[in-house]
Amino acid sequence: MKKIEAIIRPEKLSDVRCALDKVGYSGLMISEIEGHGKQKGLVQQWRGEKYKVELLPKIKLEIVAKDSDVDQIVKTVVENARTGEIGDGKIFIYHIENAIKIRTGEKGNEAV
Repeated sequence: MKKIEAIIRPEKLSDVRCALDKVGYSGLMISEIEGHGKQKGLVQQWRGEKYKVELLPKIKLEIVAKDSDVDQIVKTVVENARTGEIGDGKIFIYHIENAIKIRTGEKGNEAV
């Protein structure tokens, strides 16, 4: 099993969720986060005054999936979250040792 963490733009959340649902992966967790990558924020101007926004709003998606489903999930997220601009986000993939469904006690892939 793998855990996929995708950091995406907030405005792309709806597109990504709909696309994941269409390919059969509706189970996910969503968190609103703030952060920055290499660009370290951005400079904006309001009423002639410049100011720096260091922490940008982002969305973190977390999906635990079977190893065989990871490539399709990653492909779907990339295709629907990409704008081609700086700040599109990142995807991280982690190994999950085990999962347990609390209601039934199922373990491993059966719990996912």
